[in-house]
Amino acid sequence: MSSPYPGDEPAPRDDSTQPLSRSPYVPYESVGAQQPHWYYGDETPFAAAPAPVAPAPQRRGPGWGGAIVLALAAALVAGLLGGIGGGLVSEVGGGNGGPTVVQRDGSPAERPDGSVAAIAAAAVPSVVTIHIDGPAGGGTGSGWVYDDAGHIVTNHHVVESAGRSGSVRIELSDGSRHDARIVGRDDSYDLAVLKVGANDLDPLTIGSSDDVVVGDEVVAVGSPLGLGSTVTAGIVSALERPVAAGEAGEESYISAIQTDAAINPGNSGGPLLDGDGNVIGVNTAIAQIPGQSSSTGSIGLGFAIPSDVVVRTVDQLIETGRAEHPIIGVSLDRRWEGEGAKVIDEGDMTGGQSSVIPGGPADKAGVEPGDVIVEMDGQPISGIDQLVVRIRAKAVGDKVTLKVLRDGQEQELTMTLDAAEEN
Repeated sequence: MSSPYPGDEPAPRDDSTQPLSRSPYVPYESVGAQQPHWYYGDETPFAAAPAPVAPAPQRRGPGWGGAIVLALAAALVAGLLGGIGGGLVSEVGGGNGGPTVVQRDGSPAERPDGSVAAIAAAAVPSVVTIHIDGPAGGGTGSGWVYDDAGHIVTNHHVVESAGRSGSVRIELSDGSRHDARIVGRDDSYDLAVLKVGANDLDPLTIGSSDDVVVGDEVVAVGSPLGLGSTVTAGIVSALERPVAAGEAGEESYISAIQTDAAINPGNSGGPLLDGDGNVIGVNTAIAQIPGQSSSTGSIGLGFAIPSDVVVRTVDQLIETGRAEHPIIGVSLDRRWEGEGAKVIDEGDMTGGQSSVIPGGPADKAGVEPGDVIVEMDGQPISGIDQLVVRIRAKAVGDKVTLKVLRDGQEQELTMTLDAAEEN
């Protein structure tokens, strides 16, 4: 199952007076609900006008005696209700016969802390729509305010089409726009940092993804299909999901948070928030149904880069414009079909190279060609991608424990991760 990025959707047309050439919405009637009569200007409505209904036969009213009795009863009931409910209604229109409305305690805009509405109200002003104009065309994605210095976090693949000569702008929820420059980007972690000149932006609070558990309620905010300030909600469906997203040779390896909150093309770069409104991830990929050549939208399988990885990477990009990538220093065998990740046998390497880099972390720890890595830090390794994303989730200098199978015997090795040499 591949996991395409949900980003870089064509920018919506600015001329809102024109009818949509193709609506992204599914008519209600197609899913079994009654369709209201919606119109686009002078276009034909989605639902035909209802057929005329024959008038009901007239019924004789009560006689004079019955009318008097009904009137007296109605007056009595009205008096009782007026006495009981007088404190619940207030008159609108200054006593000029206007309608009455029920007044409830508190503001109708107030919602309890932790509700989706409260989280959305606090977060939406700090989430931006990113507009890209590059040599290959334009597109949109999402991002969010990282700090009070004007840094915006998004995905690398959102701004990739800008290249070196394109332009990047952000749009806030109030409609204001700011030119942005790319401070740094990293395709391996699929993260990028922008900088805008505005100094009055409100950063989101960042939580720790290590504290997240399966079943936690989450909220995603972004601009799916270019529709800014869109809020969806769900739960954390799984953790440490190995996701290799992107084109062959340019994959981003992510130990992802999986969620069933609706994530669609254009949500890329937007925040995934916990029940306290803290950022616990950056939405980056959606699952694709096997056999389909392109993504079709949310199927309840969205993936986010954990916030602990985001903070470490973004801070490096802000400071140096580049991010460090931890490695163990081995070449892994893609032909291996068993459990674990196998280091290529010495005889299968070409050019006299070794599958274990001399002097690298694995070499220093005692890993040998042909070893099969079956556990890392006590957690089983099912395959190459899982090993890679778990290594990428660590920081340079971290110590990890590997369990390897060598000639049918298990061995436990400890190594210190090193930084990959960047081109």
